[in-house]
Amino acid sequence: MDQIANPAPGFQRNPGKVITVEPYRGTVTVRSGETVIASSTNAKLLTESPYPPVLYIPFEDIDFGQLRKTEFSTHCPYKGDASYWSVLPAAEAGKDAMWAYEQPFDEMVEIRDHGAFYANKVTIEAAPD
Repeated sequence: MDQIANPAPGFQRNPGKVITVEPYRGTVTVRSGETVIASSTNAKLLTESPYPPVLYIPFEDIDFGQLRKTEFSTHCPYKGDASYWSVLPAAEAGKDAMWAYEQPFDEMVEIRDHGAFYANKVTIEAAPD
C-alpha cells in the first residue's frame, strides 16, 4: 500500500469519521442576483455528518472574474486549510462567500481545484438529471 504523503490529522485521531465525496448527477448553478458565478454538470457532493451536504464546483466552471480572493482562511482537521473568495456582484453580502481547499489532505484530494459557496450569501440551484 502507498504511503500517504499528507495525511489528515483528524482521521488519524478519529478513524471512524466518514466523509463521502461523490459526483452530483445534475447541473449546479450559483448566482448573485442575475449574475451567474458558476455553472457545472461536474459538481461533487460532499457529505459529512452532522453538517448539511455541500456541493463543490470545479474551478474551470467558476467565473473567477466575479470573485476576489481574500486574506481569510480556516482550518479543518479532515480537509486542510480553506482559502476564501468574495463574490463581487453581491457586495458586502458576498464577503468570503466561496471557499476551496487548494492543498487538501490526501484523503480529500477529490475536492482539490473545486469551490463551494455559502447558500446564505449566494443562490445555489441544484437541478438533478
